[in-house]
Amino acid sequence: MLRIEKIIDNKKRFLDLLLLADEQENMIDKYLPNGDLFALYDNDPLAFGLKSVCVVVPINSESCELKNIATYEKYQGKGYGRTLINFISNFYKNDYKTMLVGTGETPAILSFYESCRFERSHRVKNFFTDNYNHLIFDGEIQLVDMIYLKKSLKE
Repeated sequence: MLRIEKIIDNKKRFLDLLLLADEQENMIDKYLPNGDLFALYDNDPLAFGLKSVCVVVPINSESCELKNIATYEKYQGKGYGRTLINFISNFYKNDYKTMLVGTGETPAILSFYESCRFERSHRVKNFFTDNYNHLIFDGEIQLVDMIYLKKSLKE
């Protein structure tokens, strides 16, 4: 049985998991204080405990942004991230028209978001090289541009 909680206090206690998706702590510190943090737990006795987290921040009166979503590596591919995206999409559907998410140009991650009904929106050139103090890689792929995807919450 899955359980999702909105975390109000001591959000930094989830830093180890947040760093899986955004590997520079000072970048997380820019959005975590004003973001809504959600934690997904699996209460199944065989898989008990925290599996995934995400952070959503308001952009304006019509849009919010999924700033971070991470699942512990050994639990990836089991639907926890997708469940969290479905939950937050439903959670925010009365507050915003659109949800954005930005990611590196990694085929597997882009495909994941597209399977969650996000569509490619725009690109921010050199985001990773301009904003991080070291080169960022996802496997063999160096991340340079931020690829933004968007999803309508009014479906």
